[in-house]
Amino acid sequence: MIQSAALTGINPIQLVQSTAKTTEVSPNDTVQNFSSFLKNAIDSVAGQEENAKIMGDKYMTGKVNMDQVMVASEQALLSLQLTSQVRNKVIEAYQEIMRIQM
Repeated sequence: MIQSAALTGINPIQLVQSTAKTTEVSPNDTVQNFSSFLKNAIDSVAGQEENAKIMGDKYMTGKVNMDQVMVASEQALLSLQLTSQVRNKVIEAYQEIMRIQM
């Protein structure tokens, strides 16, 4: 890449500087982006749990196979476990920040 840029007369440092433009993001925007990300993630977990319930109901009526029910329920379980682990890490990080003396 550097050799081809040198052959075309483009300075690699100028290329990096032109692509590394900084955009200012306010703390309020960051909080809103993070909160919308969390809301979407929790909604996704709730959706997977609802899908597992629906698949269980469909299995009872004979519309789907047991393997489809197991896949849906395992996906919901893994999503819930991931969410709980992320929650634990966030609480742990918050507690660590609170222990920092100023």
